[in-house]
This record gives sequence, C-alpha cells and structure tokens, in this order.
Amino acid sequence: MPGIALPGVVGGMGSLQMFLDGKKSVVVLFWSETCSHCLRCDSYFNEFTENHPELRLAAIAARQGETIAQIRSAISERKLRFPILHDRDGKVAIKWYTQQTPRVFLPDPARRLLYRGAIDNFRFAADPEYQPYLEPAIQAFLAGKPIERPEVASFCCAIQSVYYLLPKALS
Repeated sequence: MPGIALPGVVGGMGSLQMFLDGKKSVVVLFWSETCSHCLRCDSYFNEFTENHPELRLAAIAARQGETIAQIRSAISERKLRFPILHDRDGKVAIKWYTQQTPRVFLPDPARRLLYRGAIDNFRFAADPEYQPYLEPAIQAFLAGKPIERPEVASFCCAIQSVYYLLPKALS
C-alpha cells in the first residue's frame, strides 16, 4: 500500500508508518464531515481504540472542498476522538483508488492490503438485515486466519464530483 504523509486537522503530521509503529495494524478510513454514513459511524470510530487496543485508526478527510474549519467544527460538535488527517487536494484518495466515503483499508504490518471496502451494509446494528464487513475482517486478522471477504464494494458520498465544480446551478 502506498505511504501517506498528511497534515493532521488539529495539528502535526501523520503518516501510515507512524500509525503502524508498535501496533499490529492500522485501519485507514476515508471520511467526510458531511457524509451521513460517516456520521452514523461516529460512536464506532470514537470507541475503536478502546475496542481494538492492538490497532490504530487513522481517518483521512479527502472530500473536495471540505475545509479544515468544517472538519474542526464537526470534531467539536460531534465530540470526535479519532485522529483525522487532511487530504486537501484528494491526491491520497486518488492514489488509493478511493472515490467515496466511508471506505476503509486494513493492511498488515508490511503494508500489504488485507481488507478494502465498506464498514457494513449501511444499516444500523439493530436492524435484522445488518451485516458487518470490517469487524469480521479485523477479527480474522487478529486471530491469524484468512479474511473471508477481503473486498466489499463501498458506496455513499463522493469524494470528487463534477457537481462540486459547477459555477452555478443548472436550470
């Protein structure tokens, strides 16, 4: 997996290697402050390091036009506790072939990709049709077993869109 080095939304820099150091792996999350499915997963990501102390979580805000001020406002309002890096021009998202949020990646310590895709089937956990994808991948990885579904299509909010570039509304 390609390396990353991006500024943190609340300061400093973050890199894939920095997040991997001393941990079994890192879950890289492409995230957006405006994405309704990212919002739905706030508590899951806020509790991630407590639930998975052997892993780290690194979110990357890459949505076109999303500002540091907007992201910081979301952090404050939603009481987000996970680190968020800012991919202002979306170059990391492009390099990682990511077109929407949320999308997660789970590499091994040598940065070989083990899982890529959706967190779940975009339903609430209480829904009888709820199906997690990331958690079973994490559990298999931590148990040293093969991941049954190493890739699951993800869909939701576009990181880049022609509609973000229109100078005025179409009539």
